[in-house]
Amino acid sequence: MSLNHVRPWRNIYRRKSRQIMVGKVPVGGDAPITVQTMTNTLTTDVKATIDQINAAVDVGADIVRVSAPDRDSALALKEITSNVSVPIVADIHFHYKRAIEAAENGAACLRINPGNIGDETRVKEVIKAARDYGCSIRIGVNAGSLEKHLLEKYGEPCPDAMVESGLDHIKILQDNDFHEFKISCKASDVFMAAAAYQQLAEATDAPIHLGITEAGGLTSGTIKSAIGLGNLLWMGIGDTIRVSLSADPVEEIKVGYEILKSLGLRHRGVNIISCPSCARQGFDVIKTVEALEKRLEHIKTPMSLSIIGCVVNGPGEALMTDVGWTGGGAGSGMVYLGGKQSHKMGNDSMIDHIVEQVEAKAAELEAEATAAEQAAE
Repeated sequence: MSLNHVRPWRNIYRRKSRQIMVGKVPVGGDAPITVQTMTNTLTTDVKATIDQINAAVDVGADIVRVSAPDRDSALALKEITSNVSVPIVADIHFHYKRAIEAAENGAACLRINPGNIGDETRVKEVIKAARDYGCSIRIGVNAGSLEKHLLEKYGEPCPDAMVESGLDHIKILQDNDFHEFKISCKASDVFMAAAAYQQLAEATDAPIHLGITEAGGLTSGTIKSAIGLGNLLWMGIGDTIRVSLSADPVEEIKVGYEILKSLGLRHRGVNIISCPSCARQGFDVIKTVEALEKRLEHIKTPMSLSIIGCVVNGPGEALMTDVGWTGGGAGSGMVYLGGKQSHKMGNDSMIDHIVEQVEAKAAELEAEATAAEQAAE
């Protein structure tokens, strides 16, 4: 069994929400929190879009959103959805007919923005298409595109306006006996988004899609998203997440998983615990970790690895990880397996050796999981 288990004082009690299906992926209820991204290719460039979706899937994407800004893009979804393994959410703005076309061409979910999709008559047409073709709907409220009457009422974008927008559209869906929906209330301002999501979580039992919209580049956007989403997730709010970065969609998935992993909400791949390094280090920690992150990308089994430069914290960290390496003297370090001191190894072959140990441990954990599943049947 992995040592990376959840202790009682680390428990997060998730908000109780209804569960819906996005294609074959459950969202809400007791389902795992899903990780999403969005393509940035031209949707009409079918090959490029499929390639980008598959790259995101390789690093763990559960759901991928694709923009349908025009008829050709909506029609392109037919070929795209037929050639990928994850459900596709069609991102719809301004023209409700794009939502209908997306539903007809294989979208598993339709994202509509209350601020620009149109009046209730058009929303009803979208609901009909979703029902006819087995789609769910995401009500996607955004602080930057609120309805005119709400901006006039509140004077500016604010949490109250965002939540009112979302609840108004929930009512339209429910009045039409449509309940396969989730909702988001995104803002680029962390405080505004967090306040809106907290209000929303109390006002509805619908699954909640979390995001800090237009968060920024890879570094700044990661930090902003980690603060905003991390705090909400810690409070138990959120059933599916998207980290919005001006970066490769693959990076959005990686960051999303790291946020969830840090809170013990999802476990995928190797969680590397490493020191920032200092003059005490017995090897080049930074270069070693960079190399290991690349060499271990193929591991999907949840497990932990500690890479610590010296014996100050190294042995203690290694006691709590599946595989550990602690730097020592004379060009060698100590290998820990299953939290126990195992053997010494020279620094010159440490990276290859660590990869071998991690792969072996991953295979062991996979075998244990398979045996447990078979025993439960």
